[in-house]
Amino acid sequence: LLATGWMHNRVRMIVASFLVKDLHLPWQWGAKYFMQHLVDGDIASNNHGWQWTAGTGTDAAPYFRIFNPAMQAEKFDPNGVYVRAWLPALASVPDKFVHTPSESPGGVPNGYVAPIVDHGEERDEALRRYKLVTGK
Repeated sequence: LLATGWMHNRVRMIVASFLVKDLHLPWQWGAKYFMQHLVDGDIASNNHGWQWTAGTGTDAAPYFRIFNPAMQAEKFDPNGVYVRAWLPALASVPDKFVHTPSESPGGVPNGYVAPIVDHGEERDEALRRYKLVTGK
């Protein structure tokens, strides 16, 4: 985003889901950041997209829809071409581990950080929080 001012819609959704449902941060923080940097930023579309992802908008995604970033990457970038273009530290990671470098026999390469959260744990925590609010 900072390099070009643009991100593919799928990447925007994955980033939004990670911020809101894995890091448990307010969707408004992500919406503001995107609007500050997107060259195609539209306030209504941007806010709606963030609310949709957070499960809080008028036409919201189900609160239990929580994107797994690694699975999304494997599905839409199976050979890691996109990932390697933006994360040069992963250039030498075998294809099998390009989306989960911490699982690589060589470990996390220099210049790349280990996972900051466990997606499975944070998914469960997000669902717990939504249940507290919705009673579902």
